[in-house]
Amino acid sequence: MSLFCRDFSTSVNNIHVNKTKPVWHNYFLCGLKGVQEHFSLNSPTGMNCLLDGTIPPSSGLSSSSALVCCAGLVTLTANGKTLSKSHSAQRDLPVERGAGSCSSQKQVELAEICTKSERYIGTEGGGMDQSISFLAEEGTAKLIEFSPLRATDVRLPNAAAFVIANSCVEMNKAATSHFNIRVMECRLATKLLSKHKGLEWEKMLKLQDVQAKLGVSLKEMLTIVEEVFHPEPYSVEEICTCLGISLEELRTQILSQNTQDVTTFKLYWRAKHVYSEAARVLEFKKICSEAPANAIELLGELMNQSHISCRDMYECSCPQLDQLVDICLQSGAIGSRLTGAGWGGCTVSMVPTEQLSTFLTNVKEAYYKSSDQRLTLENSLFATKPGGGALVFLEA
Repeated sequence: MSLFCRDFSTSVNNIHVNKTKPVWHNYFLCGLKGVQEHFSLNSPTGMNCLLDGTIPPSSGLSSSSALVCCAGLVTLTANGKTLSKSHSAQRDLPVERGAGSCSSQKQVELAEICTKSERYIGTEGGGMDQSISFLAEEGTAKLIEFSPLRATDVRLPNAAAFVIANSCVEMNKAATSHFNIRVMECRLATKLLSKHKGLEWEKMLKLQDVQAKLGVSLKEMLTIVEEVFHPEPYSVEEICTCLGISLEELRTQILSQNTQDVTTFKLYWRAKHVYSEAARVLEFKKICSEAPANAIELLGELMNQSHISCRDMYECSCPQLDQLVDICLQSGAIGSRLTGAGWGGCTVSMVPTEQLSTFLTNVKEAYYKSSDQRLTLENSLFATKPGGGALVFLEA
């Protein structure tokens, strides 16, 4: 085992998050800064923090968001702050108590604070990672929904194991524009759909908002996408014409800082992926709830469709991920897909429990032993189960 120690220190009264260098301590600073600004802390409590973790960096397993959430929770606790009780979907943050006690915190509000906080690093994330960091419960997956933020239990089939496999291709979404370009493509698609349907497009930011305003199903939204968009990329000039705005207005009022130089956007394919993926999520939950005899096969097919959509329509896969998905399917997985932001990182595969040992052996032989670099990385292939979310442990 290799141990790497990296130190960082700064004044709590002068928090600056460097967007040009998405190194580990900047994610911690995001969470700290978010809580500090939310509570207008003029003299926040100083902290000495030791950070440790086993999640491979830039692997699509939400290590950055987990660190932001950790920092937010630690800062909240160290400063003795509590959150409001205005959210109906929340439950108290779990606390492991020793001799002391801790003020109960509200998970939903803290998840929302940390979602906004991570944007200090320059990524336009949507909040899924931060939400599950706080709302997760041992033994059950969660359906995360927004507006308002809420989580619903999803009982996974007992006869299947879920296996994480790292492609060993690191992809830090804050270090490139890939992730933010996809966010902007979805935002632009939202605005063009809204304009076409006579909605207040200036106020619309998410594709989900269009569906909600129109009051139609996901299937109907896919039909609308076919009617409104052409498959070819849209130039910025065409987008401006559709919206009736100038290029300067597009760049200053809609595009993010690191997407202002992009000249074409693929609106049709991104919108089609988002709505079809949302439909697959709901179908996955439905199958888990109804538990038919062929549930594992049905769920596996949804996972396979999801990867194809991520690869071909959202274009967030990479050759190594595609190779790893193929190897997993050939090794006995019923379903396999990339997980996380993409362009590297991990796959998640659903494997019949009785085939788990053989599956792990076959994947290790086919993917990891073919490369010395992959073979030396730790925690690259493992079975996993739903675990609990963020905890505060207090010393007895």
